[in-house]
Amino acid sequence: MSSENRIIASFSVPPEHSDRRLDQAAAELMPEHSRSRLQGWIKSGVLTVNGKACKPRDKVMLGDRLELDAEPEAQVSWQAESISLDIVYEDEHLLVINKPAGLVVHPAAGHADGTLVNALLNHAPEVENLPRAGIVHRLDKDTSGIMVVARSLIAHTSLVDQLQTRTMGREYEAIVVGTLTGGSTVDAPIGRHPRERKKMAVVPTGKPAVTHYRLVERFAAHTHVRCKLESGRTHQIRVHMAHVKHPLVGDPQYGGRLRLPKGTTDELRDVLAGFQRQALHARQLTLQHPQTGETMTWEVPLPEDMETLLAALRKHVKDMEHHDF
Repeated sequence: MSSENRIIASFSVPPEHSDRRLDQAAAELMPEHSRSRLQGWIKSGVLTVNGKACKPRDKVMLGDRLELDAEPEAQVSWQAESISLDIVYEDEHLLVINKPAGLVVHPAAGHADGTLVNALLNHAPEVENLPRAGIVHRLDKDTSGIMVVARSLIAHTSLVDQLQTRTMGREYEAIVVGTLTGGSTVDAPIGRHPRERKKMAVVPTGKPAVTHYRLVERFAAHTHVRCKLESGRTHQIRVHMAHVKHPLVGDPQYGGRLRLPKGTTDELRDVLAGFQRQALHARQLTLQHPQTGETMTWEVPLPEDMETLLAALRKHVKDMEHHDF
């Protein structure tokens, strides 16, 4: 049967997953599928080890062959909702959207509806047959900007592969606290925060993470930067910039208390205090089209709240030039 309407994958167990439970190794090798779905596939025998059906708890060894040949079934029981989407590009395989800050990507505890997935099911009902409703990468709830969603299995397989091989290019813009003197690279592993489970942190046992940043504009006590990711860890830019003591303006988790520069006008104080999300925007996305192989790039402008913040920071620099604080 053609692989076009089946979910097919094949892996050889690498050294780091040797002697692990089958369900754990499968979750690491196929992060695009939920653990419960993988367990179901193991139990029903469509995910095999060396051609044999196994139990989720069975151990796998170096070089074992994991093979998956599954029927796509409706993956979601979430409701389609009429939520408007800012669509940048779409065809039968891809949907590229500009996500506003405040929109949650996935339904979860506390956010069962009103999410991007609910909007997608309404706009492109076929995504219900795809793993995680076609979502291959996320943006945090309060990060704005460009995201790609798969609309077909071909696209899903291709996009997951491009993310894993890091051939998908993503560029972000951020406004950070403090004045940077030049661009640099942060190379520091990220994992769960040892005490606060909802936070990520730079930890020695974390997964490798690399962020390159360069300067766009410098202000009196803030800097506008452009960031490129070599890896896509949860909260990566937010954690890395806080790690080098330049947290994102407005970041509720990693920003620390509001710091106001010397000579801050009431006007700037109001704008900074009122900026209640991390000042982070996914500006640009580059990928190979899953069907044609063509390299495609899309860019979305900064949202109004970040433009307002930049205007206030520029005005503050000008005001300081006219007053000697």
